[in-house]
Amino acid sequence: MAGTLILEAVAILLALPVVSQAYDGLTAATGSYLVGLAVVFILLAGLQGRPWAIWVNLAMQVVVIAGWALHGAVGFIGLIFAGVWLLILYLRSEVKRRQERGLLPGQQPPPE
Repeated sequence: MAGTLILEAVAILLALPVVSQAYDGLTAATGSYLVGLAVVFILLAGLQGRPWAIWVNLAMQVVVIAGWALHGAVGFIGLIFAGVWLLILYLRSEVKRRQERGLLPGQQPPPE
């Protein structure tokens, strides 16, 4: 999950040149928003061991999608990564479910 946050921070920083070419260009507000988001994602990457981290990650996607007001590309990045985080949430719950039932390959007895 930390790697996904780093990738998202990079994608948001790559939106800087796109936003600078659109509408009013890159203003102090839009630049601060994008760089601030990238910094928050990098800081969150260090907190992924916490039980609440996945929910903060999903909540941050709402903040990125709200960037649609700045430029459609920022909102699109948010939609793409929201899908990625929902997939991660599904996979995480599926692994937990299988672990509780003892169905993971490492929980199987060795063949005789």
